[in-house]
Amino acid sequence: MTLSDGGSLTADRFVFACGPWLGSLFPDVIGERVKPTRQEVFFFGTPPGDRRFTEEALPVWADHGTRFMYGIPGNEWRGFKVADDTRGLVIDPTTESRVPSPEALQTARDYLAYRFPGLKGAPLLESRVCQYEQSPDEHFIIDRHPQAANAWVVGGGSGHGFKHGPAVGELVARLVLSGAASDEQFRLSRFAH
Repeated sequence: MTLSDGGSLTADRFVFACGPWLGSLFPDVIGERVKPTRQEVFFFGTPPGDRRFTEEALPVWADHGTRFMYGIPGNEWRGFKVADDTRGLVIDPTTESRVPSPEALQTARDYLAYRFPGLKGAPLLESRVCQYEQSPDEHFIIDRHPQAANAWVVGGGSGHGFKHGPAVGELVARLVLSGAASDEQFRLSRFAH
């Protein structure tokens, strides 16, 4: 394999699991099939002593309305999580600002007041900007590079890559070491139709 600086790498097999950079590293194979998107997450404080909003009393939740809002109840270490999982704006993962927007914060606050009135006006404890690597069908890409049989491309986590990382890693290791083909649902060829 030749690197952009002219150097080279030699190996029996390569696995490229480059997250939101996968499309830019393989423009001819992945390109626009993996789009990095901006996803903002907020953690709010719960009223002292009020156990209704803790993980012991409330499950992880999701609300599939005009937007896909979800969250995780609070615990001792982190506040009550609220996030909009609707596909965000396409971004450059290298240069995108990691500062949450006032608009997204207001959306989270409005939703919190609507769905959980007891948390209306809750203090913001933490926020972050995450990046997803969206595939067109929101399923993983796990396949051999079409021009290099010893190279695999892995990505398209679409917001669930982190949660499934260990299982995906185990699957990829098994495929790479055994030489088996990936399941059709993960192949690049599914986008040819």
